[in-house]
Amino acid sequence: MWRASVLTIFPDMFPGPLGTSLAGKALAAGLWSLDAVDIRSHATDKHRSVDDTPAGGGPGMVMRADVLARAIDAVAPEGDGRARLLMSPRGAKLTQSRVKALAAGEGVVLLCGRFEGVDERVIEGRGLEEVSIGDFVLSGGEIAALALLDACVRLIPGVMGKEASGEEESFAQGLLEYPQYTRPQLWEGRAIPEVLSGGDHAKVAAWRRAEAERLTKSRRPDLWAAHLAGKSPEKPKNAPAKKAGPDA
Repeated sequence: MWRASVLTIFPDMFPGPLGTSLAGKALAAGLWSLDAVDIRSHATDKHRSVDDTPAGGGPGMVMRADVLARAIDAVAPEGDGRARLLMSPRGAKLTQSRVKALAAGEGVVLLCGRFEGVDERVIEGRGLEEVSIGDFVLSGGEIAALALLDACVRLIPGVMGKEASGEEESFAQGLLEYPQYTRPQLWEGRAIPEVLSGGDHAKVAAWRRAEAERLTKSRRPDLWAAHLAGKSPEKPKNAPAKKAGPDA
């Protein structure tokens, strides 16, 4: 079973949306487990304090290394092989390849920061990998943790109905996904592209590839440049580079 432990001062935020839809069904079916741990339960003072003023002065409060370390050690003792992640706006940006690797592992231990951040010593001392879901700041790491968990859980075998669903979506091949259509054939004067209704699977595949390339080039020049260079950021680090072209 893929196991997720979330360390937070707001455990009631979980499972939240992860308790519904595909993730919720998979949770109920035992395909993965979720344990939301209240960091305050590992505080030692009567006020259950988890933060203190920043060393060197400045605004806000910082989450304490000693309290966080006790929480981490309780849920992930020595020998626990799960990735230890800190949701942080200064972390490496989360990519589909990283999500895929996490989903293929034993699970994750997620620390949700709050206030002005986390004491650097616990990041170093407990080997936390800082991960960001985008170049913006949230009130805390909980929403980011929900996003990461949803991205991982849907890739666990048995969660999605068809394996092909994950193979053709955005970032799976280093490109954005092609446009999708369904009935009715004509809506407000807009028709489904004729190629999609012709029954020629080779032409459909070629159209979809061309559209994926067009959208990536116009919307994500960074991905397009990597695609042309033959080293997509979504490709495993040790995979041999492919030449740019139809099969790249």
